[in-house]
Amino acid sequence: MKLTYYGHSCFSVELADGTKLLFDPFITANELAKDIDIEAIQGDYVLLTHGHFDHMADAESVLQRTGAKLIANFEIVSWYNGKGISNAHPLNAGGAFHFPFGRVKGVNAIHSSVLPDGTYGGGPMGFIVESGGASFYVSGDTALTMDMKIIGEQHQLEFAVLCIGDNFTMGAEDAALAANWTGARTVIGVHYDTFPPIKLDKTAAHAAFTAKGVELLLPRIGETIGV
Repeated sequence: MKLTYYGHSCFSVELADGTKLLFDPFITANELAKDIDIEAIQGDYVLLTHGHFDHMADAESVLQRTGAKLIANFEIVSWYNGKGISNAHPLNAGGAFHFPFGRVKGVNAIHSSVLPDGTYGGGPMGFIVESGGASFYVSGDTALTMDMKIIGEQHQLEFAVLCIGDNFTMGAEDAALAANWTGARTVIGVHYDTFPPIKLDKTAAHAAFTAKGVELLLPRIGETIGV
C-alpha cells in the first residue's frame, strides 16, 4: 500500500489492487497545503470521519469531480444526498460493510461533530480498513479510549493513522499508548501544526512513540510513503 499525505488529517491510501481511498479532504482552506493541486487528486472512495469543516471542506468538489463513492455516517451521507450526491454508503460505529476492495468497519471516536451549516453531524468515528489480507486503522479525531484495546484484540494492523496534535484530540503520549493498545507498530501522525493550538513538538512526539516501541512517521505534505 502507498499513503500520500495532503496536510492536516487528509491523506490517501492506494491499496494493493489499485483502489484509491481519500480520507477527510481539507486542502484548499489549509494554508500549509497551498502547493497541493486538488484537481490532480483522484479517489475511488472518499471516507469522512466526522462533520467538522477541517475534515470535509473539499469533499463535495472531489466527490462531484471524481464520481467517487462517499463512505460516512448516516447523517453526513443524508446531508450530501440533499446536495445531489447519491453515490454514497452510510456506515455507523460498530457496523461493517464489504466493498469491492475489501471491508470497512466504523469504530468509536470520542469527539464532537457538526456540519458546516450547523446541521447535526451524527457521531464521529474512525475506520478499520481490510483489503488483500492487510488492515489498517484510521482514528479520526478522538480522545484515547479503552475501545482501542478491542481493535488490538480483533485485528492485526499493518499501520495506524492517529491524531497527535493535542488540544482538540489525543496528544502524542496518548496516541503512542493508543498504538500499543491497537497493536500498531507503525503510526502515521496527523491533525497537527495546522492551527496554533495544535503546533507539534516533533522531537517530543518521536520520543513519546519511541518509549512505547512504536515507529512514528510524519510525512511531508505531498509526500508518498510505502506502508
